[in-house]
Amino acid sequence: MSNFLIPAAYAQSAGGAGGGSSLMSFLPFVAVFAIMYFLLIRPQQKQQKQLKAELKALRRGDRIVTAGGVVGIVQRAKEDSEEVEVEIAPNVRVMVLRGTISTVLTSSAKPANDTATPKK
Repeated sequence: MSNFLIPAAYAQSAGGAGGGSSLMSFLPFVAVFAIMYFLLIRPQQKQQKQLKAELKALRRGDRIVTAGGVVGIVQRAKEDSEEVEVEIAPNVRVMVLRGTISTVLTSSAKPANDTATPKK
């Protein structure tokens, strides 16, 4: 019976003697986290930062999409207010919160890309 336990003792001492093996087993987790950070987390943070800047700079005439999918044109937006007046149909205006605006389609600060040629 003693011969049966000796090989197990040798196996435990051989594997646990090196401190580098614990580092090598931890390395894949660090690599996966780094990949997830650069492929998923960082781009999403950049998009959120850009949307936050666009929402802060909302002005009359900007086309927006709300979180519910309603497309409208900003009619009145105050910088110090969380509410924005949006026209969703001719003569139909609603108040929406800035936080519910998911996309700024066209901004009056930057002109939309027009493919039409100017008339001469």
